Order: sequence, then C-alpha cells, then structure tokens
Amino acid sequence: MTRPRIAYVINSVEGGGAALPVPAVTQVLRDAGADVRVFALTRRDGRALPPMITAGLEPSVRDGGETDHFAAARWLMKEVRGWGATHLWTSLSRATILGLIVGPMLGLPVVSWQHAAFLKPWNRRLMRQLQGRARLWVADSQSVAELTAERLKVPIGRLETWPIYFADPAMPEARAWSPGEPLRLGSLGRLHPVKGYDVLIDALARLRMQGFKPPVPVEIAIAGDGEQTAALMARASQAGVTNFTLAGYTSDPRGFLAGLHLYLQPSRSEGFCIAAHEALTAALPTIASSVGELPFSIAPARNGWLAPPGDVDALASALHEALSDPGALAAMGKTARADMFDRFSKERFEARGRTIWQRIHP
Repeated sequence: MTRPRIAYVINSVEGGGAALPVPAVTQVLRDAGADVRVFALTRRDGRALPPMITAGLEPSVRDGGETDHFAAARWLMKEVRGWGATHLWTSLSRATILGLIVGPMLGLPVVSWQHAAFLKPWNRRLMRQLQGRARLWVADSQSVAELTAERLKVPIGRLETWPIYFADPAMPEARAWSPGEPLRLGSLGRLHPVKGYDVLIDALARLRMQGFKPPVPVEIAIAGDGEQTAALMARASQAGVTNFTLAGYTSDPRGFLAGLHLYLQPSRSEGFCIAAHEALTAALPTIASSVGELPFSIAPARNGWLAPPGDVDALASALHEALSDPGALAAMGKTARADMFDRFSKERFEARGRTIWQRIHP
C-alpha cells in the first residue's frame, strides 16, 4: 500500500504563532504512517525554518509576497503535484483559502486548521463559502471550535478539536522570587496591536496615578519585535512608566520565561495562545485577557488572573493584587505547572492527533 503524502501548507515560516508547533504536529502524522512535507507561501523572517529542517520536513518556501495570490496558487499547485501529495493540510487563512481552491482541482482531500479567534471580514466570508470543500476542519482549542462552527457554519460532523500544545516535561521551572531581588514580569509576543501591550502600559500608568507602590522593585520586559516598537516606547515614556523594557526577539524563550516571576498576556484576541501556556508550564502565574483558550486554562485565585480584553481598570486591578504579595506567586506557579501537565500531556496530544488522522485515512 502506498504511503499517504501530506502537503502541509502554511502562510509563512515566520517564528512563533501557528508555525511553532508544526514539527510536533507533523511528527504525530508521520508516526501514524504518513510522509509530510511543508510548503510555505512566503518566507517572512524565516525563524521557523531551522526546527522544521531539523525535523526532516524539507520545507519548500515560495519566493513571493503576501498579496500575489494567483501566483501563490499556481506555485502551490505545481509543487504539491510534483511532490505527489495525496492530502493537503492547511494552516492559517491564506493557506487555507488557497488550499481549498487548489486541493479539489487536483482531486486531493483537504484538512484545514482553524487557529484564530479573529478573522478579517473578507477572509471570513470567503472561508464560509469554501468550507464545504474541506473533508475536515480541526480547531486548535475548544473556543476556536465553537467560533468555527458559528462563523464558518462548519457542521459538527466535520469539525474536530486538537489542542495545538503539549506540556514538555523538559520545560525549565521558573525560580521563585526571593526577598531582596526585583520582581520580574514579562511577556513573549509580536509588538502588534492585537497583543495589547499598549493596554498594559496604560494599566501600569493607572497604578502609578493611583499612588500604588509595590512592596519590592518591579521590572517588566517584553521579548519580541514588530511594528509597534517605537510607539510602545513612546507611550511608556509619556506615561512615566520607567520600568518597562522592550527586550527584542529572543532565540531562547524558555530561558526568558525561567527568569520571570509573573507572566503577562494582555491580548485583545487569541486562539490557543501557546506563549501563555508555555509560561504556565514554566510555573509562572499569569495575568491574561479572557480571550480564546485562556479563560479555560487560567483560574483566578488558583494559577493567575483574568481581565476583559482592553479593560485598563481590570488589568490594573489584577496587577495591583499580584504585585502586592510577591511571596504568594511561587505557589500559584506550581499549581499552574501541574495543571498544564494534567490537561496537556504529550500522550493526550499524540492520541488526539492519531484519532483525527484515522478519520481522514482509515
């Protein structure tokens, strides 16, 4: 019997986001008996390439932009036909839309991820029109599954959920805060409006205006780069928030997390949000917006705090509570780590992937 060949189509090989778990996801499919190769519609920063190459995924990256859709469709058709793909598996909006066009033209079944809680209106309309072309839709979290059924009108019989994360036992555990050292807060993410770092700055400024003085010095660092770098630094300066640093992109996110005492995820929108779940696995209590999967993973007074997205007052209140008692954070962090290993074990991740693949290739 010929081995199935899955063309795993992604928007780009940019570091972070949906590209980050590709080696783990595709390994489950390979272990189930499929050959898998990655096809990226454009490069962007290319930071996701090394782990894909190390995993043996032989990524094929198109030399093109983000708006030349007809050229991208022609490239995709040529590449997957030349490789002899038997299935298309798509991730993110552009790859999914093109995959749902190209796959049926080549007579290939299409499986499509859904990651995002937010879709641009045009993408939403187009994906709703095309959704019937996918043999199966796979949501990366329960929250996204509910939105996929509602927004794209995907019938429950063609919708599965596969959490896109497993808690790695090798994840370093953040060291507990000790008296005499500053309390270190941080976040991993693109400097983009959706991540809500402007809301964080405003919440810190609100605490300052209210006269709140934490019992120990506080340092805040954001590891990431992006379009908002200058705007965020200007906002912090204007607000008098002097303990706020943009640390730039880090090639060692685990090391960055291990050096924190409290994690921050003030996003306006998220799907699963791998970064926050990695922080919880690193034994970091987390202050996050109640978006995407985060309210399912963060229980206030247990392993973190939640605030409505964009709500400066609520975020300031959560920060006030967390910063007022630094000694209580470590115990919450240990609970967070235990919760992650309980909910997102590697065994569950692999079993879920095998079950989904068996639906596609009995």
